[in-house]
Amino acid sequence: MASGDSILDSLELDDFSDSGSDYEPVMEATKRKKQAARGPQPPKRPRHKAASRVTSSLIPTPPDHSLQQQRHLWGTSKQASPRPVTRVNEGIQGISAENIYDAVRSGKSAMVTVVDEWLDSYKRSREEGLLVLINFIVQSCGCKGVVSREMFDSMQNAEIISKLTKEFNEDSVNYPLCTPGPQLKRFKAGLSEFAQVLVRSCRNSLIYDEYLFPSLLALLTGLSDSQVRAFRHTSTLLAMKLMTGLVEVAVMVSVQLQTTQRRYDMENSKRAHDRASDRVEELQATINELRENREEVSSMMNGTFRGVFVHRYRDLLLDIRAACIEELGRWLKTDPEDFLNDGCLKYLGWTLYDKQSPVRLQCVRALQGLYQENEFIGRLELFTSRFKERMLSMVLDKDPDVAVEVVNLLLLIQQRTEEGLNEEECGHIYPLVYAAHRGLASAAGTFLFNKLKVVIASDIQENDKSSNAAFFQILISFYIQSEFHEHGAYLLDSLWSVAGSELRDWETMTTLLLQDAGLAYEEEGVLIELMMCAIRQAAQATPPVGRTHGKKVLSMKDKKVQEQDRRRLTTHFIPLLPQLLTKYSADAGKVSILLKAPLHFDLEMYSSAPRLEKHLDLLLSQICAIVAKHTEVTVLEACTHLASTLCSDRYTFSSRAHLAFSQLLDVLTECFSTYLSDLLQGTADDDDIYSAATALKRIAALSSAKDTTGWKLFDSCLELLKSRMESRELDKELMVSAVKCAAFHLMWAKLNAVNSTPTEVELKRLKKEVRSFCRVCQTCLSLNQAEVRDQAFELLCDLLLFYSASSARSEPALQTLVHLPSDSLRSEMSAFLLDYVFSDTEDAELNVEGDEEMKITLLRRKRNQLAGYCKLVIYGVLDLSAATDVFKHYSKYFKDFGDIIKETVSKSKLMNPIQSAKTVCLSLQQLFSEMLTEHHSMQDLVEIRDLAKRLAMSFGIDLHRVRKPMVALHMDGIRFAFRESQEGEKQHPNVAFLEILSEFSFKLVQQDRAQLAAFLKSECPRTAPSWPSFRLYQRSLEARSSSKPREQEQRGGVISSHDTPVAKRRRTTAQASVSSTATGSWLDSSNIHSGLHTPALTSTVQRQPAKQPASGKNTAAASDIGGGLTELESEDEFSSGSHMRKGKPIPRRQLSSSQTSPALDQQDLNSHLTLLSLIEDNNAEREEIEDYESDFEHESTYTLPSTRHTSASVLDELFD
Repeated sequence: MASGDSILDSLELDDFSDSGSDYEPVMEATKRKKQAARGPQPPKRPRHKAASRVTSSLIPTPPDHSLQQQRHLWGTSKQASPRPVTRVNEGIQGISAENIYDAVRSGKSAMVTVVDEWLDSYKRSREEGLLVLINFIVQSCGCKGVVSREMFDSMQNAEIISKLTKEFNEDSVNYPLCTPGPQLKRFKAGLSEFAQVLVRSCRNSLIYDEYLFPSLLALLTGLSDSQVRAFRHTSTLLAMKLMTGLVEVAVMVSVQLQTTQRRYDMENSKRAHDRASDRVEELQATINELRENREEVSSMMNGTFRGVFVHRYRDLLLDIRAACIEELGRWLKTDPEDFLNDGCLKYLGWTLYDKQSPVRLQCVRALQGLYQENEFIGRLELFTSRFKERMLSMVLDKDPDVAVEVVNLLLLIQQRTEEGLNEEECGHIYPLVYAAHRGLASAAGTFLFNKLKVVIASDIQENDKSSNAAFFQILISFYIQSEFHEHGAYLLDSLWSVAGSELRDWETMTTLLLQDAGLAYEEEGVLIELMMCAIRQAAQATPPVGRTHGKKVLSMKDKKVQEQDRRRLTTHFIPLLPQLLTKYSADAGKVSILLKAPLHFDLEMYSSAPRLEKHLDLLLSQICAIVAKHTEVTVLEACTHLASTLCSDRYTFSSRAHLAFSQLLDVLTECFSTYLSDLLQGTADDDDIYSAATALKRIAALSSAKDTTGWKLFDSCLELLKSRMESRELDKELMVSAVKCAAFHLMWAKLNAVNSTPTEVELKRLKKEVRSFCRVCQTCLSLNQAEVRDQAFELLCDLLLFYSASSARSEPALQTLVHLPSDSLRSEMSAFLLDYVFSDTEDAELNVEGDEEMKITLLRRKRNQLAGYCKLVIYGVLDLSAATDVFKHYSKYFKDFGDIIKETVSKSKLMNPIQSAKTVCLSLQQLFSEMLTEHHSMQDLVEIRDLAKRLAMSFGIDLHRVRKPMVALHMDGIRFAFRESQEGEKQHPNVAFLEILSEFSFKLVQQDRAQLAAFLKSECPRTAPSWPSFRLYQRSLEARSSSKPREQEQRGGVISSHDTPVAKRRRTTAQASVSSTATGSWLDSSNIHSGLHTPALTSTVQRQPAKQPASGKNTAAASDIGGGLTELESEDEFSSGSHMRKGKPIPRRQLSSSQTSPALDQQDLNSHLTLLSLIEDNNAEREEIEDYESDFEHESTYTLPSTRHTSASVLDELFD
């Protein structure tokens, strides 16, 4: 079709901008009905005038006139042929509305057969057939009402819809198109298929009868303007599907017209004596008929587009908006001559700013379909230039699915358009290869790989390199230059799906690493890291940490590919790994990475062939050489891990590995023993100390993987520790290594005792060694050397757990080895916790220095130490009372250690619920006593109450299960509050503790409240009832004691005395001052009446009509079905900018029943209150679509954008 004959050229912006209100909700509908009743009925258009409508349809006309004609068209034609009033479907014997509905809902019937049956009945009587179709639509909406023949003949659309609205089913808010579960998907697919098959079956005949489709579309247009969500949703979906079918028919007719026109021109161009006049006349008649048909279809498309789409694409319901945009994408792609213009593309541009992600998703997918077609690119240039910035910002959409599709869309723009994306614009997408969402990262990886291929192609031409070598060169450069992340595993995982073959090219990677003048120093390190990540990905076939959602089970095909990759890389690296280790043995960073490679090998291959055994010997010798050469912790840990794997008994070559590392330990032990006597006598110089320390450090590292009890280093290490502490020569490296060696010796000894049958003498000697080691470590806890002190504490926690009573339960013969910490050791460990874990001194020093990495390292170390101490409590090595030092820091250090302390509290309740509750109370008592001994501050009391509130929440919601623990806690607290005063103290100094205790009262059941109230009176002195703290605690116990206790318990209300009003208290009162005379009870904060509005379809109360707003504000009173997107006034505005108008916020008001006059006449009520509350309340559920550009202008480029409506906080509404 020629662009000049565009069907929708009249659909410019200014043609249907009805002052911002396309369909006024109630007032406008009433006016239309009255006008329709008074005005004359429009005559039926004769077919012979169709040719004259070609020109008129292209001229912009006001929409109201043509729309009203279409709306009342089928009502007019019905009145022209009155028939006797009969029941629905009674006059014909054919398919009924129920039959069609059941076939669509079940999805089991052939839709072509259903439509053919209905067409047969329609051909017998078109009024009866149309009535069946109308009732099918009504039933599909979930409405129990039925359109009778009498209504069909005597009522207009608006009157029928109004009557159906009153008869709508109120039992449920659900209707067929929103029914949850698989039924929704089946019904929606069936309804869509029915509409498509109906158009396809009528495309050559009934579509042009000027009765069926105009009448059907007029009804759907009226229903789509309804305030009943079910009517609006179902009718809009049907109208959009019918429109899609009409677009396909229009394209088919246009093709036929062009073909016929060419034949006519060819025949007409012949000479007169060769021309067949009959043939020319026949072709001319066919052309006229096709033009008439096209205009008929164009008229229906025009009316549907204006009457339904233009208003519903901005509906309140996101499903309606999504359906409109989805079908618009199909129209643009199917009929680009008529739809692919700025007048229709603007809707896609505006919808990119929609609040709901499903709508944005459909919009982006529609654009993908357009950019896939090369012939559309020229028409999309203006759209691309105006909305590219928005699309780039959407790569950070809060919905990852939308972000994935946007990245795919930008890849199409990059590939198909001439300008593409510049480097700055591509920079929005590159960082997403490190995103946690794997789908988004893979999409960004695809984009990056396509970009790299362009650079690779030019690089190959210039430097004559292999394609994979050029790929790795460019990938290394990208990794070095990107400043967003440092984890190659995430980059490799993002590229794995598109560049898997390149990343598995082990030969190219090792060649680049082994050649002398290939890569720079930094590039070698990056390539080694990327190669190791690729080895891990190929061997494990799992994404890196953070990108797995649930446990994915590999299929048989994936397992087979994984095994093949693993064997292939093992075969390649077995001979080359020793060469790589030799080349990079001096570089700690690179060699520590390379040493991880064998962990991913199929190590059984070393035993599969004799020729590979020599490579195993080379690997073992290289590991030993690296251990002898390096003292860095990372290198030694990598060697130890690999040694542990190679020494595993499941491999046949493990004996060779044991032999190699035993020989290494012999050398290291001999070296250490050489300097030991000088160290003990204090005659060793600095070189001797360094040599002994490095040898012992290597031994300590190997001790974690290999049993070193045979070298009998325990006594030497213990003597060395004692002598260094006595002489105060605290060499950090030497002492840390000595503590490690001694601890590992005791752990291996315990393991050997479990696996063998030691003698009584051996067991006693071992227990003596344990006791000696604990005393030495206890001394180390008070040293000024932080590394020695920390190491001693961590090893003490592990060793005490290793030799605890719980560890010997399965082996009664080992009860002799059980070692419990002494009282002095418990005190030292508790003091260590308070001085070095719950302390801010080191943090303050690091804050001054500003070293973030050191802060993270320090926090990790503190968490390990706290976790070790808590394990001692949980496993019964320390009493539960020892946990008070942990519990009382729960609130203050919640950010750093909250998860550990919470887990400890939870585990302690499983061990002994009553004792755990008493421990909680004891921790609060200790804090309260510290507050009294130090400078008394009400702020401290507030902090303790905040801690009590947090600890109270840990007791759960099952009050009956915690009855005994709660009663025990309260009784301990009451006794503490009325404890007799000591000499020099004022009377009852602890009575304020009752305020803290009141935070636990809401966990008491009613019977226990009464029991505790009696206990409180028996413990308190006579003057106590006048004390504010006493009254506060007493009120907390009596909070649920009222005439309706059950009702109060259900809604969480508080009945407070009229004489003593209770002030409401904030949930967090850390920064607020506390008045003990007016402190809120625990339930005041929950006594909040929700301000949320009642959902639709749940009430039968009739809704008052909205008050007419003041003049000048009619635009803001648009119906709730307009989602708030305001159309631009003309095409010029779209061309000049893609900004969005803000919808004016509408105040939420609700007419109370007290404001309704009781004297209102019933007839007057019936005339005004026509809609039930199942109709969505305009003011209560109104949501305005705001200017989304402002959400992204002031945000960081790499921050997820918020597309949620945040005009008012939920808390603001609750406390309004």
